[in-house]
Order: sequence, then C-alpha cells, then structure tokens
Amino acid sequence: MPATRSPEPAGDGPVPMLAHGSVYLRPAERDDVPTFVRWLGDARTTQTLAIFSPLSLALEEGWFERIVQRQGNDVWHFVICRLADGRPIGVIDLHDLDLVNGSAGLGIVIGDPADTNQGHGSDALRALLAFGFGQLRLERIWLDVYDFNGRARHVYQRVGFVEEGVLRHALFRDGAFHDDHRMAILRAEWAAGRPQP
Repeated sequence: MPATRSPEPAGDGPVPMLAHGSVYLRPAERDDVPTFVRWLGDARTTQTLAIFSPLSLALEEGWFERIVQRQGNDVWHFVICRLADGRPIGVIDLHDLDLVNGSAGLGIVIGDPADTNQGHGSDALRALLAFGFGQLRLERIWLDVYDFNGRARHVYQRVGFVEEGVLRHALFRDGAFHDDHRMAILRAEWAAGRPQP
C-alpha cells in the first residue's frame, strides 16, 4: 500500500482530520444535498447501487435530516473531497455500527463518472478504514458488491477486503437476478497492510 501522506494545508488553512492520498473526508452539509440528488439521478452512478428510481430534493433533504441525527450513533457519513481543490466527488459511510461486536458495514459512491479510475475511491477507503479501525476500534468492516461490478471488487481486494460469501440472486436489476458478494477486512489485516511510521 502507498504511504499515507500527511495532508498539507493550503496556505494557513486547516489540516483535514480524515485524509489519505488525494482525498479528505468531511461531514455532509445541507448545501451538499442538490449535488447528491444530481449524482443519484445519473444512471451511470446508480447502476451498481440498490437505487431503482431518481430521488427528489425533498426526499434527499429528509434523508439528510435523519443522517444528521444518527451521525456518530449507528452511522458515520462523510463527503469525499479532493485535497487539491476541496471539490466533493462522492460519499462514503460506516453503517449498521455494532460496537458490542466491533463491526460496521461500509458504503461508497463516486458521484460523477468522470472522477472514477483516478484512485480517489481507494484513497477514500483507506481514510475510512483508518478511522474505523484506528478511532472507533472496530474489529471487522464489511461491504456488499454485486457480481456485475468487477471493477469495484478488484479495488476492494487491492485495499485488503476478502470475500466471505455470496448471497445468491439477492438483487433484481434490468430483468435478471444477480449475486451479492459479501467482503470484509479485519483489523489485523488492515494493520498488516498499512505503512508503518
């Protein structure tokens, strides 16, 4: 894995708390909601998600209110931003937090297809894994990826996720059933793959 570089502030600006490589993570703001609606109205973005219809601004505002109330309880939701210019490029979260058993699910979306294949997703994953394992003291972080999303499965494997099983025919999309692959990474696997100070 590439070394985690300490983000450099622009001028006298703040140093992001959660960052890796080319990106940093910040909480969502109300001003982000129209951007989320635009991203989730694009079939190229939602084709690998369990979203079946466009979301309205009103629906997304309701979701935002619920996330604000839940942040830090059973979910940690962040906007992925480029370190170079602060532009939001996606979202990432830890959900279904189970602090008794030390586990959480992970979800990630790069919003604009033009921002894919640039390493931003891998960097965001590494930033969130460092938060989950380093700050929240989780033992296991899992995610689901559909069988037709081979590119994402490759990224997850490169970051350290291991396939644990398959939920057969768990998703109906475009006239066919598709398998859902459950992948996870354990704290020890993450620690073994991260650069040492």
